[in-house]
Amino acid sequence: MTQTATTRTAWYIGCRQDEVGEAAILVGDRARIDRIAEHLEDPHFVEENRGLRTVTGTRAGKRITVTAFGMGAPIATIVLHELFDLGIRTFLRIGTAMVFPPAVLGDFVLADGGVRSEGTSRTYAPLAFPAVADFDLGLALRASLKLHDVPWRAGIFGTYDGFYTEMFALSEGEKRMIDGLRSDIRKMGLIGTDMETATLLTAGRILGARTASLCLGTVDGLSQEKIEPAAMAAKERQMFEIALDAVAASLSSQQDLVP
Repeated sequence: MTQTATTRTAWYIGCRQDEVGEAAILVGDRARIDRIAEHLEDPHFVEENRGLRTVTGTRAGKRITVTAFGMGAPIATIVLHELFDLGIRTFLRIGTAMVFPPAVLGDFVLADGGVRSEGTSRTYAPLAFPAVADFDLGLALRASLKLHDVPWRAGIFGTYDGFYTEMFALSEGEKRMIDGLRSDIRKMGLIGTDMETATLLTAGRILGARTASLCLGTVDGLSQEKIEPAAMAAKERQMFEIALDAVAASLSSQQDLVP
């Protein structure tokens, strides 16, 4: 971080402390920044740095920042850590996930916790430390999911580093290797897999932030069937509404608890 007499500036994200809100939503695809901005009042686009895009706007009277990290746990955690250093204490990761029964293609999947099968979280805490979502933020997300009347499941995620070696097979050899992992996933009862959730839950808790993860099931983990583009676009708009409403409600609840 760089610091002046008046404000702090994030090293990689490039935004100043006065450009961020009370909470942050972390997304993967940088194109989602323009789309989620349509769901915010008075959006302010922060100057892009290193391909990282950020917008801050208002929802239900609460200032919320949305930053796109691209893909993978290392950069997602850098973004969370920098925003934490700028003063944000509430984080929600939204994006896409591979889903497993009982979750099905098109379901929203809410992570109660995660299996830490990646490397980045181990730089924050030993492997025995659990990746657990914030309870109160999880309650706000459950309420928002019910209010928006969408199909959803809650459970445990698995987070992995190797997309084509652990999650999505491009060849028969990779399929045989991944089939073993799929069997383990079924035995553990995981509802979804991704590359970021368990890492962010771990890093957030260690830093002292409230952190949660809500994804849309866009790939069937057993058949590798993908969601149709039209359905994806419609579901993404729902995800933005659900996430923003939940974060704003959670911030309001936290404010009510302050004596």
